[in-house]
Amino acid sequence: MHNAMLQAFLLGLLEGLTEFLPVSSTGHLILGAELLGFTGEGSIAFKIAIQLGAIMAVLVVYRQRFIGVAAGLLQRDAGAIAFTRNIILGFLPAMIVGVFAYSAIRALIESPVTVAVMLILGGIAILFIERAVKPVATGSVEAMPWKTAAGVGVVQCLAMVPGVSRSGATIMGGLLMGLDRRTAAEFSFFLAVPTMLGATVYALYKERDLLAADQMTLIAIGFVTAFVSALMVVRWLVGFVSRYGFAPFAWYRIGLGSVALLWLLMR
Repeated sequence: MHNAMLQAFLLGLLEGLTEFLPVSSTGHLILGAELLGFTGEGSIAFKIAIQLGAIMAVLVVYRQRFIGVAAGLLQRDAGAIAFTRNIILGFLPAMIVGVFAYSAIRALIESPVTVAVMLILGGIAILFIERAVKPVATGSVEAMPWKTAAGVGVVQCLAMVPGVSRSGATIMGGLLMGLDRRTAAEFSFFLAVPTMLGATVYALYKERDLLAADQMTLIAIGFVTAFVSALMVVRWLVGFVSRYGFAPFAWYRIGLGSVALLWLLMR
């Protein structure tokens, strides 16, 4: 049991540190679980459940923003309405695709080789987008045109393939559509709340038969660890990408994917 608790802690740490970085938290969890030997049917429910811890971090860091939007909606404030509209438009495509493609997505979650390949390809894509795109200062999520929000939502569907990265897809999609780095990163954070909450609740419902009572302790450890580590990342990321961009994450993806693919093919 002690070994399983350590595995839960390490995987929770991995989830929190990578959920909002463009490096694929799901990919890291799949590779990490493979390396630690934390596999099997029960591990799928665990990996899904601990994502809620990372989502809680966004709600805590941006609590004043969400409270302000809620108050603005009651007063029919134009900015609050635009913010809510953009989040809904960004969320809908993934919700629709996720419901109809759940079985195919679940099968990919069990494929570490797919993760390694997509980490490499995603890193190359980030390098290309960083050099090719010259984003315009949008100012805020509220100022985004509705077509941009919907477009980012469509791009987010690519992240259903493990190793692509939800945050990577939404941030790079935002840059391609003219958002500045800060707005693209913040929209990715906010979009994570309904997207990951909906995906997690739906997936846990589908996998409810795999949730054993003795797993609750492990899930609790992973949840809390993911929350604390994600809290640090969310506070740090916007400032980092505003100064250095996303290229460091791209090279990390390419390096990790190459090492993982070599290891998987040679073992």
